[in-house]
Amino acid sequence: MSTTHLPRPVSVELLLGWPNRITLVRTVIAMAVATAAFLTGDFVWLVAGYLTYWLGDSLDGGVARYLKQETVVGAVFDIVCDRACCSLLAAAFMATYPEVVGPLAIFLFQFGVLDTMLSLAFLLWPDTLSPNYFYKVDQKIYIWNWSRIAKGLNTGAVVVSLVIGQLTGFMELPYAVALAAVVVKSASLYRLLLIITGRRPAVPAVR
Repeated sequence: MSTTHLPRPVSVELLLGWPNRITLVRTVIAMAVATAAFLTGDFVWLVAGYLTYWLGDSLDGGVARYLKQETVVGAVFDIVCDRACCSLLAAAFMATYPEVVGPLAIFLFQFGVLDTMLSLAFLLWPDTLSPNYFYKVDQKIYIWNWSRIAKGLNTGAVVVSLVIGQLTGFMELPYAVALAAVVVKSASLYRLLLIITGRRPAVPAVR
């Protein structure tokens, strides 16, 4: 007779702690603002939506680390909420500026598919709380995806390049940035697949 192994229990205090509350609130606000941007086509609402998302995403993680309330559930919740915010914000951007559909479609594939698989890969290593600690598994994948520079570029680079493209008319820039991100994520996934299939050893950071 097979047995079902229950996950390690998480205390209610951690599950309903400040980090997850912040994640929920910033997601609701960012998506509400994104909806306003979608309906009005107002660039100010669009900027406000992205700022709410970026600042909130930084705040919930910082609070979790400061209060020592990081959990696997919280990490997954954060990943899911990021995709919800980015998808609606991208939809608002495309509705307001149809010429950005191409680069944002590439971005959504990269962030919604490739990056999601990478971000959830930490679940394969039970001692890893979130992607922020993936350096304990493999340093290269961590540097390419979750180092400070990589995290800043993950969504910010495409959005900034779109604004520059809009202002200058040089729309080749956001295409190049979006495709470069696909290359990085694809290389990361390839390396991850080699590691989990035993064809390449993981190389954790030495700290």
